[in-house]
Amino acid sequence: MTEHIDDRRYEVWARRHDEHGTTELIPAATVIVLRDADDGLEVLMLRRNSKIAFGGMWVFPGGRIDEADTVTGTNGEPDELATASAAAVREAAEEADLTVDPESLVWFSYWVPPPITPKRFSTFFFATRLAPGEAGEVSIDDGEITEHEWMSPASALNRRDLGEIELAPPTWMTLHLLATWNTTDAALTALDDMTPVFYETHMARTDNGVVAMWAGDAGYEAEDPSIQGPRHRLTMNAGSYHLDRSDS
Repeated sequence: MTEHIDDRRYEVWARRHDEHGTTELIPAATVIVLRDADDGLEVLMLRRNSKIAFGGMWVFPGGRIDEADTVTGTNGEPDELATASAAAVREAAEEADLTVDPESLVWFSYWVPPPITPKRFSTFFFATRLAPGEAGEVSIDDGEITEHEWMSPASALNRRDLGEIELAPPTWMTLHLLATWNTTDAALTALDDMTPVFYETHMARTDNGVVAMWAGDAGYEAEDPSIQGPRHRLTMNAGSYHLDRSDS
């Protein structure tokens, strides 16, 4: 087996976890900004600085939820979803200089990283359309974010397989889902109709590459990909990522 970046990253994370244990979860939010182009749906992608968390990877605008993002509900307690929405709006402005209407956000998934991850961002994933009047002009700070590009979901997935870009499993899974639709209207309508999906990732290494597993996979609880049965997993190797969803 030829070791590649996902294998190396997994080994580094596993060694660190053995030494330091599981880190605390950090509340976070991300927003997938969509627009319609001549060839179909496009999504804004940002490349993280190689020196910070998820360095070098292409991601959606997002980050940790700050105390200043807190929105209080009618009961006087913090409203978790509204607070995450406020953070997503702020991150879009800070990382891409884009204005996002919080009322336009569609919450469709929530991600919890595996215990071995050095920084564990438990993240609300929202989707929205490029705001009316916005031309899609993006301004980055060349600090945390070093590059930006509007990509079709299919193109982003293909570029990962070609080794041109890196994608974390939540990003890959989101792009794979978005590739289902050709227009912003279709995507947002379908996402709004969905019950938000909760993904708490378990990971393991196999001869075919690192495997990310989610609830419903036979090997999920034991973190053992060899257990026979239903599959809900993403196998990550250099040539391609393979999503396996099956009931037997």
